[in-house]
Amino acid sequence: MAKKQFKAESKKLLDMMVNSIYTNKDIFLRELISNASDALDKRYYHALADDATGMAREDYRIQIAVDKDARTLTVSDNGCGMTDKELESNLGTIARSGSLDFKSGLENKSAVEIIGQFGVGFYSAFMVSDKVTVESRTHDSEQGYRWVSAGADGYTITPCDKETAGTTVTLHIKEDTDDEKYSRYLEDYKIREIVSKYSDYIRYPIMMDTETEEPVEGSEDETRTVVKPTQLNSMVPLWRKNKNEITKEEYDNFYQSKFYDYEAPLHTIHSKTEGQISYDALLYIPAHASFDYYTKEFEKGLQLYTNGVLIMEKCADLLPDYFSFVRGLVDSADLTLNISRETLQQDHLLKIIAKNIEKKIKSELEKLLKNDREAYEKFFAAFGLQLKFGLYQNYGMNKDTLKDLIMFRSSAEKKMTTLAEYVSRMPEAQKTIYYACGETVDKIDLLPQTDAVKAKGFEVLYCTDDVDEFALRMLREYDGKTFTNICADELDLDTEAEKEALKAENDAAKDLLTFLKESLDGAVDAVRFTGKLQNHPVCLTSEGMLSLEMEKVLNAMPNANQGAKAQLVLEINRNHPIAATLKALFGTDDEKLKKYAKLLYAQSCLISGKPLDDPTEFSSLVCELMV
Repeated sequence: MAKKQFKAESKKLLDMMVNSIYTNKDIFLRELISNASDALDKRYYHALADDATGMAREDYRIQIAVDKDARTLTVSDNGCGMTDKELESNLGTIARSGSLDFKSGLENKSAVEIIGQFGVGFYSAFMVSDKVTVESRTHDSEQGYRWVSAGADGYTITPCDKETAGTTVTLHIKEDTDDEKYSRYLEDYKIREIVSKYSDYIRYPIMMDTETEEPVEGSEDETRTVVKPTQLNSMVPLWRKNKNEITKEEYDNFYQSKFYDYEAPLHTIHSKTEGQISYDALLYIPAHASFDYYTKEFEKGLQLYTNGVLIMEKCADLLPDYFSFVRGLVDSADLTLNISRETLQQDHLLKIIAKNIEKKIKSELEKLLKNDREAYEKFFAAFGLQLKFGLYQNYGMNKDTLKDLIMFRSSAEKKMTTLAEYVSRMPEAQKTIYYACGETVDKIDLLPQTDAVKAKGFEVLYCTDDVDEFALRMLREYDGKTFTNICADELDLDTEAEKEALKAENDAAKDLLTFLKESLDGAVDAVRFTGKLQNHPVCLTSEGMLSLEMEKVLNAMPNANQGAKAQLVLEINRNHPIAATLKALFGTDDEKLKKYAKLLYAQSCLISGKPLDDPTEFSSLVCELMV
């Protein structure tokens, strides 16, 4: 029979199909299985419509067979089949979808879930094969037809004998090359892997004969090879079942097997949404961060399915960065896919799903915080840092979403607290939320300023993560309460009378304070007496927008040029004996006063966690004082 040409300027278009549209060769099997599923759907629909149910639902199936010697891979179904005209129309015209035409002709479009849309999936077979044979017979005919093509040169259609209705697609797998190992598609493990990944939830059984070793009856040592039919797919997606039919164990097992986690998830979110767009979502909050979570190698995203067929392994657009720890999947038949069905078109429906998922995750975390405090604190220990980064990023654009989810250790029993809980405990006289930054809770607790604030009966939030102060600065206020860094000059604990007395004392000691500042050779921007310290002689505070802790963080960042510098103030306790000593030395022993100034500054650096500029000088001064 004369070879026919494809109807779409075939060579150039088919080359594009094989070499450009699909980026992953494994996709070919997903496409062939999806086509087989559509054929089964069409036959089942016609059987119901025509009241000709000669086959039960469980009789419909997809069969995969491998012949390593012949280098063939076969995908068969007992679906609707095709006539010679349909073979020419559907397979001879690239980018025409018979499945889509079928669905378009239905009055009730939702009556059957057709997967095919573009009419190009079949041609992905040429990525791995150099010859494709299709044998097909409709369920209402005794005559079968064979379609054969070696690629862009064209195809032939001839009558053939076919015992049963349906379609059999046989691929002659290419020989291996230096760049590609096509023989892996003749291995059982590879077929199982692809089916499990992409087609596990096809609604019909996907069967394959596999070899297993069984003991010979009556013998302890001998075994024999037995070929048994094996079902490769689980068929029914867990997320499409009713929630009341699923146990926690089933949810956990699905998560651990699907996402390769050794620990059960901390929380499961299963939702079904219908309306402008319909989708199922099954989301998990892990109990711990993955080893690469806080690295640049980590890839966020949810698995994306359409009608149970995996389209994307990680759809990043479905999750905001601050919820990137969430794992799970979304299944929707309403999304617009690109022609390869490997990625999405830019689709406003995807944005709607993403927004809904964001709201759902937030509400579930709020419920967890309210109903299971222990679980939430475990979650926050693993992923709280990411929420804080989210609070700070994009100029605080997401602060309203995240502000009620973040937690800090507090001076109130040194337990974790939310901002709402902190505000609820504030005395009526307190107008601001106090916080302090440092390496550890214990070090912050030893700060002179912490003592001063606690002595007034106020609570302090302990910020031990690098991003904490940046996040609070971006948040600016919570429930009308501003944030105050107790190690900054904005800390105001004195009464008006105390302020007036302190101002007078600093004015009177202006020359002494200037001398002390000049003795430190620019290390601080000012020296002054303070009344806010309890028993501590000295402390270091900052002025302006950049705090001492922010200076440390910025200068520790990769590629930092050490240019960030806070405006520092050395504050001396006006009520400590050291204040009287300094006043007595001024004008009588200025050399000793200079040394005392350096000692006090070094002491304040050690207390605040700032590295000493000259540890050797400090050691010498201490030894000299001791002698």
